[in-house]
Amino acid sequence: MTMTFDELGLAPGIRRAITDLGFEKPTPVQMRVIPFLMTGDRDLVALAQTGTGKTAAYGLPILSRTDPANRRTQTLVLCPTRELCVQITRDLLSFATYTKGVSIQPVYGGAPIDAQMRALERGAHIIVATPGRMLDMIRRGRAQLAHVQHVVLDEADEMLKMGFQEDLEAILKTVPKGVRTLLFSATMPRQVATLAGRYMNTPEEITVGERNAGSDMVSHEYYIVHARDRYAALKRIIDVYPTIYGLVFCRTRLETHDVSTRLMEDGYNADALHGDLSQAQRDRVMGSFRTRHLQLLVATDVAARGLDVSDLTHVINFSLPVDAAQYTHRSGRTGRAGKPGISVVIVNMREEHKIGVLERVVKTRFEQKRVPSGREVCAAQLHALLERVKQVDVDEAAILPYLAQMGALLAELPATEVLKRFVSLEFNRFLAYYKDAADLNATRLAGTERSPRGQPRERKPGQMTGFIVNLGVRNGLTPGDLIGLINRASRGPIFDIGRIQIDHDRSYFEASGADPRILTAGSLPSYKGRPMQIRAFESERTAPPPKRHGAHGGKPPMR
Repeated sequence: MTMTFDELGLAPGIRRAITDLGFEKPTPVQMRVIPFLMTGDRDLVALAQTGTGKTAAYGLPILSRTDPANRRTQTLVLCPTRELCVQITRDLLSFATYTKGVSIQPVYGGAPIDAQMRALERGAHIIVATPGRMLDMIRRGRAQLAHVQHVVLDEADEMLKMGFQEDLEAILKTVPKGVRTLLFSATMPRQVATLAGRYMNTPEEITVGERNAGSDMVSHEYYIVHARDRYAALKRIIDVYPTIYGLVFCRTRLETHDVSTRLMEDGYNADALHGDLSQAQRDRVMGSFRTRHLQLLVATDVAARGLDVSDLTHVINFSLPVDAAQYTHRSGRTGRAGKPGISVVIVNMREEHKIGVLERVVKTRFEQKRVPSGREVCAAQLHALLERVKQVDVDEAAILPYLAQMGALLAELPATEVLKRFVSLEFNRFLAYYKDAADLNATRLAGTERSPRGQPRERKPGQMTGFIVNLGVRNGLTPGDLIGLINRASRGPIFDIGRIQIDHDRSYFEASGADPRILTAGSLPSYKGRPMQIRAFESERTAPPPKRHGAHGGKPPMR
């Protein structure tokens, strides 16, 4: 059943404000949460994806029930980052435009504490805070929560993931016993469920979509490349979408800095957002991205929290998050406000099995795509260029005095030649760059295919070749290290590796699936400063290598 905001019982000033903001009809989470919060005092657990309108879902009814005449703090909103704190405050202030006398105060770290303390002393009906700074205010006696009626835990899963559990519990112990607690989260991991069980009283659970699932407006794609080609694949994906407006997620600050620097050096309109930036730098970058002066923002998961942009076309996972549930937050940055979006994952061959894990998390099948060829990129760029030409507004009066001169200069050239030359002015660099572009797609091991659950199916058994390596326990070698060295030596995981045995001063392994001479020819990687040497020994997997005394007691370790 479709409802309007007029039917949800909101205060007249609130309805007027959201009309000015262009709110036409409630989102699914708003349609279910707002009526629930407008009546009664029961606790709530609401599970919905980022970008579904959760701030308005709790903010509109809380503002409608706020008493401006009572100067005491009536609502406390806790969220994981400064950026989200500022964003929530900004949204609540816009909702309260016509609600006279309501005070909303953000409290967060990274800003002078004195000004925030003075603001709290003057009184705030609603405090929006990060857990660490809020707990500091409570311990300093600057925040008075004895009359709080609502506590909102916004993005609870993120707060717990960032290590705020102790701070949250300390804060929740200071609020009145009968306070109404509202927990909003994109996912429901065990930590969140435990927190809800400990501090909430038989809460109502409202789930929009399937629990922990991704948005229906987001399509999920993945590309398989060799690790060394990851950045080149990123550029191809960006280039094949000339009008892309997206977030590129990296796992670490160092990787974020490296990728953003390379993109900028290669001429892309990009910048970085990570923890090493000063607050002024972060504000500048986020402001530029929100206003679309930046086309691409390269960010870590934590840095991107609170970045509220409704029209991103793409989210690109340059590297996968450590926690698969974090992918839900990443992909939820696109496909918002009823607009479709694309979430892209770039994986190497050893990571391909993780696609199945992500599919189970978001409950959606991912589509494998091929990294675009140079010809495909050029076609996409040419199409975008011609579309821009078609949409150019021509100032007839300004251009008229020059038409005769242009006609005279170009009179010798046929119309098709003129067209080719004008296009080439903009397009030549793409043609030159992609003229002999290599195929970046990694080939799956022969005889394997990805199963519906995302796990590679086993290959048919084949002849194995045995190899001896001049590294062992005394060098600190582990089976995982050895597999990594083999993949580096062969420029990708093209071998099916069998048994491995690590002895004191040398190691043995068996492999099939490619010409074994690849491993014994050319330059080989070093391990902890010692050059790697590999030689094959004649074996057809009839017996394991000779048993040696070592850290594994002679038994091949589990892989």
